Amino acid sequence: MSTLLLALVAGGVIGLALGALGGGGSVLAVPALIYLLGFTPAAATTASLIIVTATSATALYAHAASGNVRWKTGALFAAAGILPAIAAGTLATRLPAAVLTAAFAVIAALAALRMLRPSDPDRPPAPAGPTRAASAGAGLGAVTGFLGVGGGFLAVPALVSAVGLRMRVAVGTSLLVITVNSLAALAARAGTHAPLHWAVIAPFTGAAILGAWDGKRLAAKIAGSTLQRIFALALLAVAALMLVDALR
Repeated sequence: MSTLLLALVAGGVIGLALGALGGGGSVLAVPALIYLLGFTPAAATTASLIIVTATSATALYAHAASGNVRWKTGALFAAAGILPAIAAGTLATRLPAAVLTAAFAVIAALAALRMLRPSDPDRPPAPAGPTRAASAGAGLGAVTGFLGVGGGFLAVPALVSAVGLRMRVAVGTSLLVITVNSLAALAARAGTHAPLHWAVIAPFTGAAILGAWDGKRLAAKIAGSTLQRIFALALLAVAALMLVDALR
């Protein structure tokens, strides 16, 4: 299978997951870039940031049009993550590939376990103080900058528990946070001179954006809990393979 076709297929599948689940789908972008398209871990996390920024900004526009974005709250939350995202993005370019791969495997496994954990959507959110909200924003920024993932699986629960947003609004607002953090991490990596394979990144990103729209339609036909469980189990398998690869 040609590289272009692989990029289109991988991007489409990840976009489908993003559209269907609302968050967490982009965590598969890094392993797809490494194992299917031959990127190094450092190059894959940088390319993933580009993909995450584009898809998040596109989804943000749709959520904003529906009134599901709290701009002030999201801006404050994102501001706490800008410096950590820049610092982590700079650090990631200087670490051995095995360390990046192992760290990503751990985060992917945690994301999968969070998806498998039952939740109560009707439980009212319990807002916390500004210190906790700032800490959550800083942590999300560090994860985004270091591993090149959007962090929707972290951002949405943080906005619900630390800020007190309802789930639908938290999803829309998280896209603002993710977009800002991804741009900050990309800025930190701009001077690393790592080659960007636009012939792969561009079709991958385009397919992910288009796939996200199909994912919304898929979510209307299949129970969200079923989709989430399937995705989480697949993500656990990917995390295990990456950890084995890092420890070899």
